[in-house]
Amino acid sequence: MRKLLIVEDEEMIRRGLVNTIDWGSMGCSIVGDAADGNEGLKMIRNLHPDIILTDIKMPRMDGLAMARQARDEGLNAALIFLTSYSDFTYAREAIRLDAADYLLKPVDEYELRALIEKLVEKEPDEEKCASHLPVNPLPWQQWLTDETLNPYVRQTMRRIQQSYAARISIERLADEFGVSASYLSRKFKEAARQTFGEILTRQRLYMAARQLSTGIYRVYEVAEQNGFGDYKNFCTVFKKYAGESPTEFMRHRRGNAVRDE
Repeated sequence: MRKLLIVEDEEMIRRGLVNTIDWGSMGCSIVGDAADGNEGLKMIRNLHPDIILTDIKMPRMDGLAMARQARDEGLNAALIFLTSYSDFTYAREAIRLDAADYLLKPVDEYELRALIEKLVEKEPDEEKCASHLPVNPLPWQQWLTDETLNPYVRQTMRRIQQSYAARISIERLADEFGVSASYLSRKFKEAARQTFGEILTRQRLYMAARQLSTGIYRVYEVAEQNGFGDYKNFCTVFKKYAGESPTEFMRHRRGNAVRDE
């Protein structure tokens, strides 16, 4: 059974989700429910759910802020966001948080069931959880919860996970941390078995592939939003890693319904 946590501020909706859906038939058991993000974050830390079903708009701490904090702490449950707002801003942020999906209220129970069953069937191994994408996710939880990891390396990894779309470099981070760039580069490669630049590129490509697979964004938008900036550079790097261009990847994922570049 996969452990499920429900975070929803509207009590009637929360009670309905908890009591009226046959979660057991989907391979899930509810380990807790919370009325806001603050309460939800405490439960995430204590209960380590496999799946989190959360509203976005909530008092005290919203679902996106809760999810960001959980991700920062290396708590990488599958995320399903619920909202009454059909705004692509929320969808984009959900994708950046590596969410499994984004569903509008009122929730279609059949759609929810199909999504939950798909998540339950997936391999629990983080490296395999997105095998449909051309670039595998990085093992952030494994790295960021490793107590033997060099603290500067951990800070660098967390910065890549959080700010991969920004202009960051090993030199800037080393200067910020008060250590030499050569020292940080060496320790980083020892821990990750790849260079800072390789890990940064892999994170950018993984998140870019997730955005491309939705069919919501144009290729140049994905390039800009994931730190590549230059459209041609993005296409070159994507094809090198994925074996096909971004447009070809979108076409294979969405048939012929591909947006103009």
